[in-house]
Amino acid sequence: MTGMLQNDGPIVNAPQEADILAAFAAAAARLGAAREQIRGVIIGQDDVIDQCLAAILAGGHALIVGAPGLGKTRLVEALADALGLSTRRIQCTPDLMPGDILGSEVLETAAVGTRAFRFIEGPVFTELLMADEINRASPRTQSALLQAMAERQVAVAGLNRRLPDPFHVLATQNPLEQEGTYPLPEAQLDRFLFEIRIDYPAAADERLMLLATTGLARQEVAPMFDPAGLRAAQRVVRAMPVGARIVDAILALVRGARPETAADPRIAAGLAWGPGPRAAQALMLASRARALLDGREAPSLDDVAALAAPVLRHRMGLSFAARAEGESVEALIRAVAARVLG
Repeated sequence: MTGMLQNDGPIVNAPQEADILAAFAAAAARLGAAREQIRGVIIGQDDVIDQCLAAILAGGHALIVGAPGLGKTRLVEALADALGLSTRRIQCTPDLMPGDILGSEVLETAAVGTRAFRFIEGPVFTELLMADEINRASPRTQSALLQAMAERQVAVAGLNRRLPDPFHVLATQNPLEQEGTYPLPEAQLDRFLFEIRIDYPAAADERLMLLATTGLARQEVAPMFDPAGLRAAQRVVRAMPVGARIVDAILALVRGARPETAADPRIAAGLAWGPGPRAAQALMLASRARALLDGREAPSLDDVAALAAPVLRHRMGLSFAARAEGESVEALIRAVAARVLG
């Protein structure tokens, strides 16, 4: 492991090599198999699949943004099947209440006539939760989901109830239709490790998809993990060594995307706010996860560059002047990355 970091400077948080090599090899092999299983049913969205897997490996949640009909629901189902996780789906609507997600207590009468409250778990008590069109839920319901995402527990009837471990949220959002929606507040957006953009497939991929999905047979996804195996892979991610050069690049990238500390005057003038420390933590873990997905023993600058946009774009806001000039967050991220990463 250490030989791969000779040009990256001192190693930060380096584990004992003998303790992690076997776990690394096992996790990398199973992840490769899981990725191929998912790619068999989600055609032409390899980057989206890898980003979803990286978000889960890093222990986080992801917001998937894309037009209707691009396979977001099927993607979540395939991820759950390949990772061996239980999954439930919430269809968010303006009348959805927190109790519809978290669960509630009901008063039951026993056969002997005694009465007692019993808690009925809501759909949040699962390992992989899909919140479909999350921006259609009311702010009150979004706040209830925020606690689950942040604390891995929910408070119902005065008691804190732990959620399953692992617990991940993959939420979807339709960028085309905004009527009757409640934009997610920055506090909740920041709880998502990634904002993943899913676009229309290429022509060749769409042809393969057409042939694969209109026959009698439905291709199934075989489980490559179970919850314990996924937790082990997540521990491998956190144990992977990171070169000091990578750490410095992540810090420079995140600090360069803030108007107060940006070295580029264009970026400083174009931003109203920038990413906080949680963005640097997300980029560090996600870079390790991407390296593990590719079977590499440590992250590189290429990992940081590839994940800069999914990690940063929902944690930055354009200034009024930048919006008036037609500037975009993605363009500013590219400018910061080019300055920092070369």
